[in-house]
Amino acid sequence: MIAMDALKGSDREIYDLVKKEIEREEYSLILIASENLVHQDILEAQGTVLTNKYAEGYPDRRFYGGCRFVDSIERVAVERARALFGAEHANVQPHSGSSANMAVLFAVLQPGDKILGMDLAHGGHLSHGAHVSFSGRFFHALTYHVSKETEEIDYDEVRTVAIRERPRLIIAGASSYSRIIDFKKFRKVADEIGAYLLVDMAHIAGAVATGVHPSPVGVAHFVTTTTHKTLRGPRGGLILCDKAHAKAIDSMIFPGIQGGPLVHVIAAKAVALKSAMSPEFKAYQEQILKNARCLAASMEKRGYRIVSGGTDNHLFLVDLTDKGITGKEAEQGLEESGIMLNKNLIPFDKRGANVTSGIRIGTPAVTTRGMKEPEMSMIAEMMDTVLQNPGDKGLHRVMREKVKDLCTRFPFYSAIYSL
Repeated sequence: MIAMDALKGSDREIYDLVKKEIEREEYSLILIASENLVHQDILEAQGTVLTNKYAEGYPDRRFYGGCRFVDSIERVAVERARALFGAEHANVQPHSGSSANMAVLFAVLQPGDKILGMDLAHGGHLSHGAHVSFSGRFFHALTYHVSKETEEIDYDEVRTVAIRERPRLIIAGASSYSRIIDFKKFRKVADEIGAYLLVDMAHIAGAVATGVHPSPVGVAHFVTTTTHKTLRGPRGGLILCDKAHAKAIDSMIFPGIQGGPLVHVIAAKAVALKSAMSPEFKAYQEQILKNARCLAASMEKRGYRIVSGGTDNHLFLVDLTDKGITGKEAEQGLEESGIMLNKNLIPFDKRGANVTSGIRIGTPAVTTRGMKEPEMSMIAEMMDTVLQNPGDKGLHRVMREKVKDLCTRFPFYSAIYSL
């Protein structure tokens, strides 16, 4: 077990806070769609002496000496990424999904060029063209939306806007969209106007890796992802592309937008990529989907409207408009009860991003713990109880104990850390 004795002796203040976070994760129901729980091998790889090593450049082309072992680690990570996703080229150095997207945009575009991405309020991501992000500040960002009737991507609108505006690059992918994305339709539009297609599969990478979701690799010019979320690795990014774009991507990551790579994180990425090749990981991805569908259906049975009517992946949005509470109130009340999720804009939301009319719910973390459909029904009942009285502090105390009891039945970090 990991005791953290050295940290406890050298910096008790940080030790105590880390311990509290371990306990929070152990005894909370984490339903934040972009979060997961990593296993001990990921923690060990990321906590090694590799954190000491500077390795600017790429294997056999470093600007520092002493890189022969970290060169081998990066090669392993690259080859595993290529093999897992069937890509010609992989760059495992991006520090995050946003920096991966930044590298692609700056590799093939000039500041001021037009890009077309999903509207943030309809499920997109900040790095897809939001005005507060680099993507919206350095580029002329245009947006597409979901249909008001189906709340699914309006592919006709995508084509109409693309033909009218002629963006240089189209972005497919989302941070709060629960349906299968048709990457071939996006590529057809991109080819029609001579644009690049970038697919950001950060949320669905685990599903793509195991065939639970169609793959954008070989369809899009560029594919980016995070290595946490459904891939269940360390926090970081990854870029996949064909060989023709390899040099442009690599040179934009370094020296373009980053300095020395985080070799300890790359090692942990390699561990996660190997895990994702196993039959057990595919079964895990399938269970994530089963749990998401069960949880969404259980919430619907209790009178909650699910955006787009359901889910094809690991997440879904709940519309709270007719419940008389905001997403912010729901998030706060549930967190006080030991249930972690996030407020979220829903399509055509009349409230702002700091309040919202919805919540986003995801099942990767609870599935990692081993929970299945019976537990999803229990979680829906707990959530419904809290959402009926989100400000009731007495209810919060009672529910926290129920949540802790459920989590204790599915121990995770208590088997790794001395709590």
